[in-house]
Amino acid sequence: MTPESAVANGDVSWWWHDLGGLPSARPALTGDLDADVAIVGAGYTGLWAAYYLKTRQPDLRVAVLEQRFAGFGASGRNGGWLTNSVTGGRARYGRDGGAAQQLALNAAVEEVIAVTEREGIHADIVNGGEFEVARTPAALARLRTTFAEEAAWPGTDVELLDAAAAASRIDIAGALGGIWHPHCARVHPAKLASGLASAVERLGVTIYENTHVSAIEAGRAITDHGIVRAAHVLRATEGFTADLRGEHRTWLPMNSSMIVTEQLPPSFWSNVGWEGRETLGDFAHVYMYAQRTADDRIAFGGRGVPYRYGSRVDTDGSTQERTITSLAALLRDFFPDASAVPIAHAWAGVLGVPRDWAATVGLDRATGLGWAGGYVGTGVTATNLAGRTLADLVLERETDLVRLPWVDHRAKNWEVEPLRFLAVNAIYTAYRAADRAEASGRSSRTSVFAKAADLIAGR
Repeated sequence: MTPESAVANGDVSWWWHDLGGLPSARPALTGDLDADVAIVGAGYTGLWAAYYLKTRQPDLRVAVLEQRFAGFGASGRNGGWLTNSVTGGRARYGRDGGAAQQLALNAAVEEVIAVTEREGIHADIVNGGEFEVARTPAALARLRTTFAEEAAWPGTDVELLDAAAAASRIDIAGALGGIWHPHCARVHPAKLASGLASAVERLGVTIYENTHVSAIEAGRAITDHGIVRAAHVLRATEGFTADLRGEHRTWLPMNSSMIVTEQLPPSFWSNVGWEGRETLGDFAHVYMYAQRTADDRIAFGGRGVPYRYGSRVDTDGSTQERTITSLAALLRDFFPDASAVPIAHAWAGVLGVPRDWAATVGLDRATGLGWAGGYVGTGVTATNLAGRTLADLVLERETDLVRLPWVDHRAKNWEVEPLRFLAVNAIYTAYRAADRAEASGRSSRTSVFAKAADLIAGR
């Protein structure tokens, strides 16, 4: 077993390593530029917006501005869950609005798959559904409550599984039960980002890499290489939003970390199953997320150090050694048969968290400024829906998408420092304490530590 101190760490992510290393840089902006639409950020949101703008109006001049390279942020580092989650929950939108948002995200899962097939993007997609397990009595109680709540909404299509049925899908040590739904596919994040960037370029969009945008104003994006003037400027910066002038408290950059094992032998998969390539999560408060990769590794993620003071973000994806150790221990607790398999790589990234934990997309027609994000880790699907919605808003198309309830939703700003730092770390300290208390198995009720954390978080 490889010591955690010897694990490859950072270099953006293993997903890019799997593609042969970081991509060659596209040219940077070389001076002032005029465009019809300027998109800041070449992650999934920005690329999807560019894709649909150009497919719907091919003569549109679209420029994408990226501080490093397409897919550098969460789009090239995430867990690869193409799932239908309504970030922030459906209930906030009312019965009709919540149902519409859910069905739109279900359709977005299918849309992403359809576009990858149409554009020849080979992103290791397998539509095996989403599977989540409970491993303590308290987590099982939450699982059952969640199932009842989910089943009451159209389009969720959840199934409740007892311990035996859960083990028949994926044999996880200590699993007491599970839920599964079909609206989720496993995906290789960097392959999707890379393929989508190439598809956008084929449509005539120019992606300017190594071009840092410091400020977004009505009619222009100010970069270190010149000013891009455009009638519409779309902010698609997600976890890096805090770096923009005037946006420091808009969304909090939350850190999430991942590890990936070396390839596991056929004997492991014979014992564990996972034949459907479902995405895997759990009902702990500091939850994990995982997938079985196309080459039979386990990519396994969770929270490490959740937040850096002052909304600082990383540069290369490195995570803390103690985070690697804790994630490796949890993976081996889930899968004892993997205890001897080395960890190959570890990395981290940031995701955007609004103060109310609800994603949003919108456009101010008076200024031409648009935005999308705040996905809180569920953006692989939501970015596609956001990109289509932004395209319709810019082109003034009166579609069902522009009437969805997340359009023009705004949350209040995060608190100033040090309150922001103290609050976020208090939240996750309490969640970890709750998980430890519940692991004792003495109670089937959610720990008071978690209830206190929810109160502070405003969830």
